Amino acid sequence: MAGSELTNVRSPRVKAARRLTKRAFREQDRKFLAEGPQAVREALKLDDVTLELFTTAEAELRHPEIVDEAAGQGVPVHRASGEVMSELSQTVTPQGLVAVCRLVHVPLEESLAGDPRLVAVLAHVRDPGNAGTVMRAADAAGADSVIFTDASVDPYNGKCVRASVGSLFHLPVTIGAPVGAAVRQLRERGLRVLAADGAGKHTLDDVDLSGPTAWIFGNEAWGLPEEILAEADDVVRVPIYGQAESLNLATAAAVCLYSSARAQRVP
Repeated sequence: MAGSELTNVRSPRVKAARRLTKRAFREQDRKFLAEGPQAVREALKLDDVTLELFTTAEAELRHPEIVDEAAGQGVPVHRASGEVMSELSQTVTPQGLVAVCRLVHVPLEESLAGDPRLVAVLAHVRDPGNAGTVMRAADAAGADSVIFTDASVDPYNGKCVRASVGSLFHLPVTIGAPVGAAVRQLRERGLRVLAADGAGKHTLDDVDLSGPTAWIFGNEAWGLPEEILAEADDVVRVPIYGQAESLNLATAAAVCLYSSARAQRVP
C-alpha cells in the first residue's frame, strides 16, 4: 500500500515520470505513462509491464482492487497529492491513477506470427485520438495486430493511450514499420492488402472480405498518398448512403474492420 504522500512536484521520482510525457524521453527510457483506471487495470494483466503506480487518496478509495493488485505484484505504489497528479496527468480532470509502464510494442515479424486474418495498418495517421480509437476498434473486431508505419503518431502518446481504453495492452502493436516492408510481409503471410480511401473504385459492398485481410488507413486530412495506394491490392471506400460528405478516420476504420470480421465469421 502507498506510504507517505508525494507532495513535491520537483522530486526526482515525479520528474522521472513527468518526462515520459515527451516522446524523446519515452524512447530514451523505454517507458510510457498509462492513465486512468481502465488502462492501468489492463496494464497490470501483463507480466512485468507495470513499473510504478501513482494514485491519489480518492482514487485508492474508488479503485481499491487496482491498488491491491499492483501492491500484490510488487509494483511500488505512491500516494500523490492533487498537485503532483496534475503534473503527471495529461487530462483536464485527472482520474487519480497513473502507471509507469514498459514499452509493449513488438517487431513486425512477431506481430504477424502465426496465421493472422485481420490486421490494421496506420499509415501517416497523425491524430493520437484517432489512432487510439482505431486500436480500440481493431481490438473489438478481433484483429490480430495493429501496425503503425514510420510516418504515424506515437502510440504511446498520452491521448492515444487513453483513446485505446486498454486495447494497447490487448493485441500486438508494431511501430515504425516502413509501408513497403509491412505490405510485403502481409502478402507473404497470405493477407490481401486493402487501402481504405474515399476515392476507391470499389465499395465495401463490392468486395469479398471473407479471406485474411489487412486494411491500410491513412491521414485524417489528405488520406493515403498515391505511392501507398499503389502498394495495395485494391482501394476500397465506405459507401455513403445519406448526405454526409464523408466519415472520419476512426469511424471509417471501425466500419471496415467490422465488415471484415463479420465476413470472416459468416458460415
